[in-house]
Amino acid sequence: MSGRLYVVATPIGNLEDITLRALEVLKDSDFVLCEDTRRTKALLRRYGIDVPLISFYEGNENRRLHRILNLLQEGKTLSLVSDAGTPLISDPGYRLVRACRERGIPVLPVPGPSAALAALSVSGLPTDRFAFFGFPPKKAGRRRKWLEEAGRFNGTVIFYVSPHTVRRFLKEVLEVLGDREACLCREMTKVHEEYIFGRLSEIAEKVKERGELVLVVGRGDLP
Repeated sequence: MSGRLYVVATPIGNLEDITLRALEVLKDSDFVLCEDTRRTKALLRRYGIDVPLISFYEGNENRRLHRILNLLQEGKTLSLVSDAGTPLISDPGYRLVRACRERGIPVLPVPGPSAALAALSVSGLPTDRFAFFGFPPKKAGRRRKWLEEAGRFNGTVIFYVSPHTVRRFLKEVLEVLGDREACLCREMTKVHEEYIFGRLSEIAEKVKERGELVLVVGRGDLP
């Protein structure tokens, strides 16, 4: 009998934001798959959980897939976590979930925090129709086309942004999408969390180049 894979959401900052069910699932797992073993160890240590970890990130996903599937087919219970938030959202893992589905191995979600949805919920922008675009492409040409696609979407759009490129990115978003209403969320749920509301031009003047950032941008037809 095959085991099962749990996709477990973990806190995006404040470690107290983990759910009771997530703690129970992690405690009962035979192995936990994680991006950065140091970050996951810190979380598990905080709650007195001692479970073997398997490093699983974008660079080794394909190499580890066979071993992980073997463990599941042997009847082991595995939990997949990311460094923060809900796994597979701009993180590796979809190939594993797809392979499990193809083999009839149960895959179960343990819902919880998500930086994208947390940012959307406090943005003050329409939430009835939205699209998540994740991190921007590194190459300028691809990034421009990617932003043009985002600009054509008739709803709120959500971006993940690196602190090292946030000033450049805000300038490019302003050029392609126009001076729309937006909200920049920095270090959500952490000690130095900050939320900047206003037009993109206004946010660009106030932004700080540090911390984890989520940019939420409204439709072009908002007043």
